[in-house]
Amino acid sequence: MTKTSKTTKIAAMMLTIAMLLGMLCIVGATNASAATDRVKLYSSAKYFVKYGFTTSEVYVRTQDNAQNQQVFVHYRYLNDANWLDTEATYVTTMDDGSKIWRATFSSLDTRYAIKYVADGEEIWDNNNGNDYTLNDVLGAAPIVSERLFYQYNGLYGFKINAVLQNYAYQKNVFVRYTTDGWKSYQDKALTYDKTNANGTETWTVNISNNNASATDFQYAICYQVNGTEFWANNFGKNYDGNYHIYQ
Repeated sequence: MTKTSKTTKIAAMMLTIAMLLGMLCIVGATNASAATDRVKLYSSAKYFVKYGFTTSEVYVRTQDNAQNQQVFVHYRYLNDANWLDTEATYVTTMDDGSKIWRATFSSLDTRYAIKYVADGEEIWDNNNGNDYTLNDVLGAAPIVSERLFYQYNGLYGFKINAVLQNYAYQKNVFVRYTTDGWKSYQDKALTYDKTNANGTETWTVNISNNNASATDFQYAICYQVNGTEFWANNFGKNYDGNYHIYQ
């Protein structure tokens, strides 16, 4: 056998091994992606802030046919403290069959991950190994109403922020609101405010008080893009003027 023939065979074997390893990597990546799709952060917000402690409100989406589902938020109460679990409670089932869960936790360190247990199998969403923080207002949600400090002011009215996925440059965002229990309503456009570090956008609007109380003022936000409408309506319950960060 010639030297050239040996070299050719070795090269062919190495190429075959490389192809097999590549196929294994592809299979592993596909399985990892499929597992992550089963549980995903939906949205999060600050709920209560006092003396440096923050109570976080986290919504999680699960897409699974498993009969026994449990969702936990895995967090630390303090920096370098032991990690703790708080169990989320079921909120609703979406039109596509996915389920929404809600958990709250208080801490000085707002890094957290999501643990999902389904029929004895444990699956994690830890933001690709980076964990989540309260800067991650959006996960899988197309749009949410952001909790703000002093959202309601009896003299001036209501300030509303929407955080949304940037699905396309051309988009329309408006708030639909009522002060009489939806006997009548008005629509008002939100305007672009900023692009956030993770690529999501914040849009905002101020609405005059019109002598409405925080409870009487109710609203939902519509996001129109690529021929589709997405609504942020507090999972069918709508928001009101009390939807703000407490302190």
